[in-house]
Amino acid sequence: MESDLLLKALIAVAPVLVLLTVFDRLDVFNLISLRDISLLTLAGGGAAAVSLLLNGQAMDGFPIGFSAFSRYVSPLIEETLKAAPILALFYYNRLGFKLDAAIAGFALGAGFSVAENLWFLFAVLDANVSAWLVRGFGTAVMHGGATALFAVISHEMTERQAEDAAAKYSFNPLLFLPGLAAAIVIHSTFNHFPNQPVLIMALTLMLVPVTLFLTLARSERATSQWLKTDEAAHRKALEDIRAGRFAESEAGRSLHQLVGRLGQGSAADAFAYLELKTELVLRAEELIRASMEGASIAIADADREKSSRLDALEQRLGKPVVTAISSRLGFTRNDLWELGRLRARIRSS
Repeated sequence: MESDLLLKALIAVAPVLVLLTVFDRLDVFNLISLRDISLLTLAGGGAAAVSLLLNGQAMDGFPIGFSAFSRYVSPLIEETLKAAPILALFYYNRLGFKLDAAIAGFALGAGFSVAENLWFLFAVLDANVSAWLVRGFGTAVMHGGATALFAVISHEMTERQAEDAAAKYSFNPLLFLPGLAAAIVIHSTFNHFPNQPVLIMALTLMLVPVTLFLTLARSERATSQWLKTDEAAHRKALEDIRAGRFAESEAGRSLHQLVGRLGQGSAADAFAYLELKTELVLRAEELIRASMEGASIAIADADREKSSRLDALEQRLGKPVVTAISSRLGFTRNDLWELGRLRARIRSS
């Protein structure tokens, strides 16, 4: 009996976790850490626990029968719960590229499916191994794929905002509705074929990995090209700052006047802040590119010292001044994501 239960548990959780590991290894940029993947998996498990409670309560309020409920109500509840943590990551600018968005989404969906399958494992003791093959290779992979698709579509919808100046960014929840709708449709379609479990399992196991592999490959090329272009632009900007050309430009004169009007801090500190921030963004891009090329570069003492100086400049200028001048510096949401990722590495080192 124990060996049978162990086999069922292995079938229930192994396929989706193996796929998650494969997708993570395909991320040549190492954009998302093992710690973050673990946290997202745990968040998915938490979403599964909440969904079990909500589904139980909602089923009593919808006298439409289990079949109709599983097709039209349950997917809405479950995909919305799975989407919530990914939505929070977008809100706090923790997802820079489609690569990490796809992996984050699949990790959360994987955690959801593992928790759900483990619950069913003990709630439905008489289910045979064939039923668990369908849940492990079909339902679990569907959960991961649906949430990954939500994350990818959401990234596509918000990508232009990420490339604009961060000061112009305005979080718009409506941009995430197409991705959520797609995830719900996939989930509902899967639940429409309870009498053909092997067929729907085979289709899921074929379509989800292939779609994600193609998405990761396309995103890798796009990310590589974006990094090359952005790195060149930041290198040129840093040269202009150091040569004094930025100070003489319209943007530089506007920054000087703004600091003078605010009457706190100095123009010298503001320009030092701009130079240091540009240096660190460029350094972050260099580290991401090195990771893509297979190189392992440790955080240097110079990186820690620059990060500390940036903190000191922000304190000296004051939050109101930093907020005001940031609108003139032209950094994008992607730039700030790269900088945040670098400073997180510096803190952890």
